[in-house]
Parts: sequence; structure tokens; C-alpha cells
Amino acid sequence: MIRLRLERRSETPVWMQIVLPVLAVVLALVICSVLVAMAGAPVLEAYSFLFLSTFQTLYDVQDTLVKASPLIWTGLAVAVAFRAKFWNIGAEGQLIAGAMAAAFIGQREFLPEWTLIPAMLLGAMAAGAAWALVPALLKVKLKVDDVVTSLLANSIILYALMAFLEGPWKDPVSNYPNSPVIREAAQFPILIGDTLHMGVAISIIAAIVVWWLMERTTTGFAIKAVGANSQAASYAGFSVGGVMLSAAAISGALAGLAGAGEVGGIRYQVVSDLSSGYGYAGIVIATLADLNPLGVIPAALFFAIIMNGADAMSRETGVPVYLADVIQGVALLTMVAGRLFTLYRLRISRTEIAHG
Repeated sequence: MIRLRLERRSETPVWMQIVLPVLAVVLALVICSVLVAMAGAPVLEAYSFLFLSTFQTLYDVQDTLVKASPLIWTGLAVAVAFRAKFWNIGAEGQLIAGAMAAAFIGQREFLPEWTLIPAMLLGAMAAGAAWALVPALLKVKLKVDDVVTSLLANSIILYALMAFLEGPWKDPVSNYPNSPVIREAAQFPILIGDTLHMGVAISIIAAIVVWWLMERTTTGFAIKAVGANSQAASYAGFSVGGVMLSAAAISGALAGLAGAGEVGGIRYQVVSDLSSGYGYAGIVIATLADLNPLGVIPAALFFAIIMNGADAMSRETGVPVYLADVIQGVALLTMVAGRLFTLYRLRISRTEIAHG
């Protein structure tokens, strides 16, 4: 009789950590090709529009990079939190908190022009961190489930924002439920072309900084130690609660910067649909990157490409744009399933059947 069993790996090969996300994406595309065929479109033609349409012009490339920027921020936010086993599902709300703080600061007429952008970034970080600390404190102090509280916090701040936009923060110029426009000096400089703003470059640099933080500092070591085994970390002298709160604050600050980028680089004001689900997409991106900050960059670019390419694919082949969302979800499932084999190896053994 043939028996299959999973055996824990003592160490995961580096090549497997690199290859697994690629295989997860390829498998997701293969699975979703069935849906493309059911929609009556040639699979290869549909996928060519999905992936290649974002590289046809310089504007398309810029737009893809701009779309990737908030995804990098939220992916980094989730990666840091999950490393500490703080299950932060609230990056969407922390992005909104950061956007609100950045817009409020960017409208202040009394601030000198040169202070506006730095103040917006710091304010967004502080607001995002503060909002992330709410579920983190509830978990550390009262043992409340952080998945539930961080998820509910998204709705709380979204409806609070909508109340502000319909009331005291409503733009008196347009009379639409948007916040007033930030000052011109608070708008991020454009680096290339018409849309590639400073926030895109900062998000890429941030991925490198977060990688350095996690791999080369005692803070990063403490976060990973608590996430790997909180009891062992406590025995080694780490304050588990303090480390988890630090991870939550860093995570929230990163998500808050995504909101600052949307306000300072694109919208120049706060609107109710400011985020296109970037916070939730960050969960998939961080998982696809295996919680590696540097891996977040290509994962975010992949998501930005399929988000932008879905419209072209739909126009040319008739495949619904929602296929991009399906690909994201299936990629998450295939990555989670595949990650099992980075932790365990499959052993095949034969056993003799006793005859008597």
C-alpha cells in the first residue's frame, strides 16, 4: 500500500521561495482561462490584451506605475503586520485615515509652502498608525480578535468620512461631497510625463527600507521572533505585546502613506471612493510576496497590470472586467495552497499488507 505523508522541512530552499509565487500566478491564469473560454473569447488573445495593453504607450506605463504605488504601500503594511501575527485586515481604513489627515494638512493656509508635503506625509503616517493601534490594543490588552476589529474599523472610518463629506468638510466651491482641494504647493511633484508623481518613487524606496528594517535591525528581528513563536520570544526577553503594537503602528503608518499618495499625487482632495479596494488587495499582494517586502514590488506591479488591462480586455474580447478580481482571488488561493510545500515536503512510502 502506498502512503502519503507531509514532513516538516528544516529549511525552505531559496529557489522555492522565488519560484512559488510565479507558479501560483501561472496556475491562477490557467484556472481562470476556463472562465475566459466560457465567455466565448480566445484565451491567448484575451490574456494578450490583459497584459500587453498596459505597455502600449508611455502614458499606459505611467498609469500602471501610479496604480502600483498604493498597492505597494498596502502590501508592505500587511507584510509587516502579518510577520508579527497581527492579522491586520484594516489597511483599507488606515489608508482612508492617512488620506484624511494629508488632505486636512494640505489645505492649511498658515503653513509655509515648503512644510506642506513633509507635514502631509507625517500626518498620514500618524493617522494610519493611530487607527491601526485600535484593534492592536484590543488584541493585546483584551484578547479581542484582531481580524474582526480591524475589518470593522474599515467600515467605521469610511462612514465617518462620508458623514464629514456630506457635512462640515463638503467642498463649498463644487458643492459635491468631496473635501476642498489641497493647496498647489501640497501637490506632489510630477517626475516623468503627466502622471508619474513623487509618491511612486517613495513607495519603491519604502519597500527597500522596510526590507532593511525587517532583515537588519533588532526591531525587525523582534517582529519576526514574536510572529514565529510568541511564547519563545517572551521567554527570550521580548515584550510580545509591545512588539505587536510596534508592528501595528508601522503597518498602519505604511497604509496611511498610501492615502497620502492618493491625495497628494492624484486626487488632490478626499472623495468617498478614494480607495479602489487597495487595502484588501494588499492582503493578496503580501501573501503572494510571501511577506517579503522586496517581493511586494513585483506582486503590486502584477496587480496593477491586470487592473488596468482588464478594461482593454473587456473592450476587445467581451470578457467581463471582473476577471481581474477573480485572478487576484485565485492567485491568493493557489499561493496559500502552494506555501504548504515550502513548509512541508511530501513523502511517499510503501507498507506491506499483512495476510493472515
